[in-house]
Amino acid sequence: MQLFEPSLGSPDARLRLRTLILIRWIAILGQAAALIAVAGFLDFPLPVVPAAAAVLASAAVNLAASIAHRGRTWLSERQGAAYLGFDLLQLSVLLGLTGGIANPFALLLLAPVAVSAASLSPRSTALLVALSVAAVSALAAWHLPLPWYGEGLTLPPLYRGGVWLALVLSVVFTALYVYSLARQSRQLAEAYAATQSALAREQRLSALGSLAAVAAHELGSPLATISLVSKELERAVAEDDPLREDIELLRGEAERCRQILAELAADPKQDSGAPYDRVPLATLVEMAAAPHRREDIELEIRRGEGNQGPEPQVWRSPELLHGLGTLVQNALQFAERRVTATLAWDPGEVRITLADD
Repeated sequence: MQLFEPSLGSPDARLRLRTLILIRWIAILGQAAALIAVAGFLDFPLPVVPAAAAVLASAAVNLAASIAHRGRTWLSERQGAAYLGFDLLQLSVLLGLTGGIANPFALLLLAPVAVSAASLSPRSTALLVALSVAAVSALAAWHLPLPWYGEGLTLPPLYRGGVWLALVLSVVFTALYVYSLARQSRQLAEAYAATQSALAREQRLSALGSLAAVAAHELGSPLATISLVSKELERAVAEDDPLREDIELLRGEAERCRQILAELAADPKQDSGAPYDRVPLATLVEMAAAPHRREDIELEIRRGEGNQGPEPQVWRSPELLHGLGTLVQNALQFAERRVTATLAWDPGEVRITLADD
């Protein structure tokens, strides 16, 4: 079930509306079933009316969200944070009526924070973490007794303090860990999308080159015929004939068309004349590493011993930059202070060795 938007280029992360509504309906059914079991089957003392009102409030909000956002697939950043904040407060009220942090279902306070960390921005997640910590602290201080036999179950203050600390640490750790995983997943998806875009562009260029070669081959004969006929007409027409100028223009334009087709059909690996089409090997490594450089990690480029001939000039292709950049990024992530790129070459091969410390 997809929770966050697959389009990662947008800076405004969004929640999938249908998924959020479905999760809330599951929570509402679970809360109602727990209230019925505790009050009806176990016959524990329970403030049924306020607890049922909290569950009905969640159901009303879910219905309102379904109607208000009908036809929409995604919620905005602010809307998603608001709905998750409401879920957190509704669950806190329900827990406050049924024992506070002594209630084993207090662990469900982690759910809104985990969803926010996976799909919303760090700012929204930080606000929900702060709200969750405040709710846990309030539940530790103010709550009704846990429904139990007799007058209820009262836990020792030291034990409640340990539960409070465990819940607070769990909220913070869960938010950080889930956000880290989601961020890595987004980075991989963005890198994959960029690589696909570069490869698609190269495929289009390759197809265009093939089409140009076919056009040059197919149109070569008609253009040669036009040039031949125009030359014959030029010889047959007198120097002062008004048609001579038009015939010369026709022959010149036919020759120009042949030159254009020849240029289009030329080897795409030939130098286009643009600056930096070919760059030194060390420069290529620098360009590939540029998007991933870190201030605390040094990238050292060395030239190996025994290299034959001058430093090779390499084509600055998107595929090579993306592939080499991924390897450099991996080395930078695992390095402590330095990454070394050793360059070696001979007449038939170029070797780049990346090593972190």
